[in-house]
Amino acid sequence: MTVPHHGDPAREQRLLEEGLAVVDLSDRGVVTVSGPDRLSWLHSLTTQHLLDLPPRTSRETLILSPKGHVEHALHVVDDGERTWLLTEPEAAAPVVAWLDSMRFMLRVEVEDVSDRYVVLGEPIGRESVDGEDVAWVDPWPGPVGDTALYGPATEDHPARGRAWRELVVPRDRFDEAVAGRPLAGTWAAEALRVAAWRPRVGAETDHRTIPHELDWLRTAVHLHKGCYRGQETIARVHNLGRPPRRLAFLHLDGSEHVLPDPGAEVTLEGRTVGRLTSVARHRLDGPIALAVLKRSTPVGVDLLVGTTTAAQTEIVPRD
Repeated sequence: MTVPHHGDPAREQRLLEEGLAVVDLSDRGVVTVSGPDRLSWLHSLTTQHLLDLPPRTSRETLILSPKGHVEHALHVVDDGERTWLLTEPEAAAPVVAWLDSMRFMLRVEVEDVSDRYVVLGEPIGRESVDGEDVAWVDPWPGPVGDTALYGPATEDHPARGRAWRELVVPRDRFDEAVAGRPLAGTWAAEALRVAAWRPRVGAETDHRTIPHELDWLRTAVHLHKGCYRGQETIARVHNLGRPPRRLAFLHLDGSEHVLPDPGAEVTLEGRTVGRLTSVARHRLDGPIALAVLKRSTPVGVDLLVGTTTAAQTEIVPRD
């Protein structure tokens, strides 16, 4: 069962960093797409280049609204017979419903198999191979394919060298997949995600989010793959301007005993300039957070989250 912690979040975080622990992500959705047209079909609907994707090669792709706003993020890996799509909790059903509505006459079958398969988070950067359970390896910080970076180059990115994958196993083989390794809770995994500046649907996104604001093009968007829903917004913002908002990393004042809640307003001199999206307590850095700010927010100033002072590190540039 997915839980925040197993008694000692700091120790669990350290074990994850050392590659020794695993995280129960059994609340994640698992969807399969089978049929000979599956990859070309998914390629035509989403932001990433998936045509002729080799088996056991991980990709990340986004489902956008017609206006280019992020609706879903899909963790994609094909095993040679079917394509596995891993989703956020509660997202499998709406993803399946939308994909089914787009099938037309194509040779594809979409199925929500979340009741039969479970996801296990592992600090491993290796792709799965034939004979193993299928796994999705997180490409962050990339870059992947023909894309663009809004944040720092990979060699300067805090997620450089980060290893993370999501292993998909039958629910009745969960204990076998854990293989006696210590379990870490979601607080530990989230602290490492926030420290890596890694965006997540439902946390960093709202109904207005476009990928540029979160530096999400670097792993999830191919810029020259042809038309898909929302592609005009991707191209227009990339070619003609800057996104209206920008993701920032915050170091929060560690003297506060209670962390602010995600969704809390971020202010500057009494004016609201953004909102907190993810908050965590890092074992070395203390309270840290991600926030989505107005692009015009000055960089070299401290911000406030309620009464908590927040020092800002720029991710997506202001200018």
